[in-house]
Amino acid sequence: MGLLGTTTAEQYYTISQKFTATASQTDFVLTVSDLPVDETEIIVFADGTEVDKDDYTFPKTATTDTIEFNSGRTAGEVILVRFIDRSLGDYRYVKLVDIVNNFIYGFTGEGKVLNKVRRSDVIFQAKRGIQEFAYDISKIEKIQEVDVPPTLTLPMPQDYVQYTMLSWVDTKGLEHPIFPATNITTRPSESIAQDSNGDYLFDNDGSTTLVNPSVTQTKFKDFNLDAFSQNNSNDDYFLYTHYVSNRVNDDSGRYGIDPTRANMNGLFIVDEANGQFGFSSDMADRTVIIKYISDGLATDAEMKVSKLAEDALYKYIYHGILSTKLGIPEYQIARARKDRRAAMRNAKIRLYNMNSHEIINAMRGKNKHIKH
Repeated sequence: MGLLGTTTAEQYYTISQKFTATASQTDFVLTVSDLPVDETEIIVFADGTEVDKDDYTFPKTATTDTIEFNSGRTAGEVILVRFIDRSLGDYRYVKLVDIVNNFIYGFTGEGKVLNKVRRSDVIFQAKRGIQEFAYDISKIEKIQEVDVPPTLTLPMPQDYVQYTMLSWVDTKGLEHPIFPATNITTRPSESIAQDSNGDYLFDNDGSTTLVNPSVTQTKFKDFNLDAFSQNNSNDDYFLYTHYVSNRVNDDSGRYGIDPTRANMNGLFIVDEANGQFGFSSDMADRTVIIKYISDGLATDAEMKVSKLAEDALYKYIYHGILSTKLGIPEYQIARARKDRRAAMRNAKIRLYNMNSHEIINAMRGKNKHIKH
């Protein structure tokens, strides 16, 4: 059977399946290829009104793909079954369960490269491969939109591993990059309270008393962001800390300024210890876009790999299993490692997705005369 299976174009684009009931009909058979597991993965509507889950059973039995209503439906009634947690474009990916099944079928058994392998070992190596691919090859970027509160602090996304970019959105929906406050300020994980003599203060348990928020964090919230404008003020951090006044003309031109600090879009701090982002004072009430990567294992739906990297994942699993087995000659492990690296390079090239039109446009951008 083809990979699209029995799923029709209508079912794919609407992420649902529709029926027209006959008089007293109780059973409706789903025909999509990727069947839902239970009633938590579907929502049922009758003539546009959601049906209570107590009014039907799915699946009818453990081995069927049938929805059974408690009572018969009326003739001509439109029954719509909407599938939850489905998305368009899934044809690009191979699910973890299919990766594991394909590997066991194609690589293990009598006369195969691996004689005997536990399924749990294949699953472990497949998950590790998905993680590594998420970091270095596929890098599927997640995007979260959120408003910065008056506290100027936002929690990291639940499945956050590393940010790729933060920006704020203007009234036209355009993004303005926000830069990290690297080497400018920080957010201490511990701010220890002291008395007037500088001695540490302790609580009843003998632990140091902490100040929250820290002094550094409080001062940064009040930081004068004229540092990123053309305002020649005494609070201009970059002007009066890094550059002598005779290098600044009457128009506040800044000769030799570090480009990484020459922006007017604000700053953010990555608070790794507390799992938060901190922002400069001008970011309050602004809408912020957090772009980040995860490890591909946060939910069952994410445990998949691009078809362009499918072969590389098989090579990854094979090398991982082979390298943990006892008695395997080193030359076999080295050959498997070489094949894995070659397949991963190919996958990275495929997923880069640079087409000829983009290359031509980039080259044309270099062919410009400098006018004097």
